Amino acid sequence: MIRPVRATALAAAAVSAALAVTACGGGAKDSADGGGQGKAAPAVAAQDLNPHPPEDLKQGGVHKVSIQQRINQYNPNQTDGTQGDASAITALVEPDLFTFDSKGVPHSNPDFLASAKVVSTDPQVVSYELNPKAKWSDGKPLGVADFEAQWKALSGKDKAFQVASTSGYDQIAKVERGKDEHEVRVTFATPFADWQMLFDPLLPASLNSGPDAFNKSWAGQVPVTGNAWKVGAYDKTAKTITLVPDPAWWGEKPKLDKYIFWAMDSKARTDAYLNKEIDDAPASAPEAYQRLKGDKDTDFRIGARWDQVTLNLNGARGPLQDVKARQAVTLGVDREALAKVAGQDLPFRPEVVNNHFFMPNQEGYRDNAGAFGKRDVARAERLLDEAGWKDGGAGKPRTKDGRPLVLEYVMPADAISLAEDQAKLTQQMLGEIGIKVELRKVPGDDYFDRYVHRGNYDLTQFRQVDRIYRSSSYRDYRQPDGDNAFNNYGRVSSPEVDRLLLEASRTTDAGKQVALYNEADAKVWELGHSLPLYQRPQIVAIRKGLANTGAPGLGDENSVRIGWLK
Repeated sequence: MIRPVRATALAAAAVSAALAVTACGGGAKDSADGGGQGKAAPAVAAQDLNPHPPEDLKQGGVHKVSIQQRINQYNPNQTDGTQGDASAITALVEPDLFTFDSKGVPHSNPDFLASAKVVSTDPQVVSYELNPKAKWSDGKPLGVADFEAQWKALSGKDKAFQVASTSGYDQIAKVERGKDEHEVRVTFATPFADWQMLFDPLLPASLNSGPDAFNKSWAGQVPVTGNAWKVGAYDKTAKTITLVPDPAWWGEKPKLDKYIFWAMDSKARTDAYLNKEIDDAPASAPEAYQRLKGDKDTDFRIGARWDQVTLNLNGARGPLQDVKARQAVTLGVDREALAKVAGQDLPFRPEVVNNHFFMPNQEGYRDNAGAFGKRDVARAERLLDEAGWKDGGAGKPRTKDGRPLVLEYVMPADAISLAEDQAKLTQQMLGEIGIKVELRKVPGDDYFDRYVHRGNYDLTQFRQVDRIYRSSSYRDYRQPDGDNAFNNYGRVSSPEVDRLLLEASRTTDAGKQVALYNEADAKVWELGHSLPLYQRPQIVAIRKGLANTGAPGLGDENSVRIGWLK
């Protein structure tokens, strides 16, 4: 497994991390043994990494994993860098200032930080004491110039920087040297609760030196690294990226000789695993789980990840510009049915999510769906009537001003059959309220870059993952700024949602913060921004004998300790 996506920029990338949309089987029938329908999801801190101390592991070996598409942009803070595989690879080769325990609590990473703490609350000042050994691959030490350049690039003040998110950075007043070259002090104009989210990963000043460098210099490559791993090779023909240990690394040496990432179609992953071409494979889809569970050389590792399957609605074009039409779509989809069939034959039942910011097994979760929580065909039809879409009769789409009510559902052509089944079921459900849904398959490598990120869809389904820092979700719901939609690809928002989310990010009282996010969530439901479907199970099929990797849940893996047992 590649490292989970965590920090500000990486969480932004995680909006689209893993296009592996989960879906439903055609018949929606229970398996003979009932599958996992009656079993609850793992507890919030659940993880399964097959933990072993370094002395149990062989020195050397190769770990081969699959990714979902070729990487076109490695800058995780740039609008086109929000594909999760790219961000996860970047996190392995760039300074990772904080790591997460199994409960999702961040801790300073001693490889890069001697300490990081709030040293003043009025104004809020954070002191970063850098590890003096930490340096970039070009030999320069990590320092205040890197922090300052990253802040300025992501502050939102210069619109030429195509920034995926400004959250937190736009609240910084200044970045300056501390008592010596190893201390950086960041002063906030307004408090920022999730300050650990910032500068993680830390990227070199050269990347953030100007808009051209920021937008283009990391397209298809990582010029400067600063972690245990560096890029050994890019092979466009084989569609692989190979990481190798950096001999200049100052920390614990990796156990592996190579970490190979292979871009392949979603449909090919299970076969590649069974053919021993890769060492792990997603097993969260029933069809994959059923094929993989008979393999005697396989462990199934299960964790509780922040992983939400979402139906995204585009409010910037076509019929869904009308909030009533978006609300009708929300009411026209039976999420309980989708969750039930998505969990068919799995070890446990996926749970429907009624919150955009919290998972059902998280503290702070509240059901804010209200009247939009259950399928309501009659109300959906009334809303379409009010929006001017006239009933066309059984089996026919509604019409308005002579135009039929048609929505384009965009999906990757290489999606697993389960995803296609789910799209067809959604098509059937919405057809029952007079909305014709046309399925459009696009090349998997283009799905995010040319369709999702560009808003070239009416409906689409993807996963939002690892939103442990709740303020990292702001970019998903904030109001666009000119051409920059941040990660709000459907451009659905309101001044009230903006205000509540900003206030939440500036609130250091945990109880008040939770209340503000839940208040914002209720408004997001009313806007018809998107439809959370269910929490996707984290089930990974992984080769026996591979240690310290698998299903980290809310936590992190330590990549230098991933390896093969002796």
